[in-house]
Amino acid sequence: MTGWPWVSRREAEDLLPPAPRDLVAVYRALGLLWLAYLAQPVLAGWRARDTVPGALGLAAVLAFAAVYAWHFVRSRPLHLAGLEGPAPAPLPWAARARYGLLAGLVALATLTLGQDATATWVFLAIAGLWTFRRWVPYVLAVGLIVLYEVLAHRAPSWERDDSLSIALALAVVAVSGVMLALRRSRDLEEARRENARLAVEEERNRMARDLHDVLGHSLTVIRVKSELAARLVDLDPARARAEVEAVETLAREALGDVRAAVEGFRDISLAAELARARAALGSAGIEAELPWRVEGIDPVLDELYAWTVREGVTNVIRHSGARRCTVTIDERGLRLSDDGAVASAAGRAAGHGLRGLAERARTAGATVRARRLEPSGFELVVSTPAAGGGA
Repeated sequence: MTGWPWVSRREAEDLLPPAPRDLVAVYRALGLLWLAYLAQPVLAGWRARDTVPGALGLAAVLAFAAVYAWHFVRSRPLHLAGLEGPAPAPLPWAARARYGLLAGLVALATLTLGQDATATWVFLAIAGLWTFRRWVPYVLAVGLIVLYEVLAHRAPSWERDDSLSIALALAVVAVSGVMLALRRSRDLEEARRENARLAVEEERNRMARDLHDVLGHSLTVIRVKSELAARLVDLDPARARAEVEAVETLAREALGDVRAAVEGFRDISLAAELARARAALGSAGIEAELPWRVEGIDPVLDELYAWTVREGVTNVIRHSGARRCTVTIDERGLRLSDDGAVASAAGRAAGHGLRGLAERARTAGATVRARRLEPSGFELVVSTPAAGGGA
């Protein structure tokens, strides 16, 4: 997500690959195409249409097909109800009423057409999957299988045929699997959208943190050098000109740093920040005790230490009124301290810069500690057991 600092959540979602919706489309199509399997009871009713039972049975099967399609469409949001985990919200009574109507039509068709109408039982069991929660539809399916087996073996006009029981069980298992796959697909899409939102938020935080650190330091040094140049205009015009030129250079560098931060390609090194800090402290009239060479430091810690020096020195120049600033680096980490006024130290520990520095430290597996020193001064310590190398 680097380089998307102002992208919205909707725009971030559009940048994602399309969610897998083919399974949903197939499921909806099959839910209605399966009605073709009602051809057997329809033909049985049509052949006996001249009799009262045949006419009633035909009407019951056709009405069942219409109500089933209506129930399928109206209950579409319930098709994705979780098959495991927390139960969804209570189902509306309308869904249960439609299922009751389906059950009544199935009973009427079975009483009038006999075993030929049992194809509707499969649809009744499937409809229970999106009408009821948890174990209820499976109990209904088992009940239909048991009832069919009893009638197939006991009813005089029924043939002993186990094919419907097998078809009913396979249909329930297959639709349950598709519903579970739909739920997984929905969860995956939600997770991807949440990841996109978090990535955008992280990018915005990164940009805000980088801009604060870049501009806070650069503008502080520019202010110090501008004040120095103003005092030297009459006393030492040549040096005043040099300070103004330095301000121009700093402004140009700050502009480049801002562009790099926005684009996500901000490169910072400890050696360069120590050199900048030495120059900035000198311009502010603060004695600098900084390492002249840094070698063998892990790249991740090198960047973290560089940001620490930048933020710490900026705070020293801006807030402390110190006469001396010291930076030491060893195998335990980095320590930056000054002898500034105690009264201003508490405010320095609560700024946005130190919060951003703490976030950087957590990413590198380090910790940041800021505290006042007695009788005066302030100390900023970055420590990590994995600190490698020294100065």
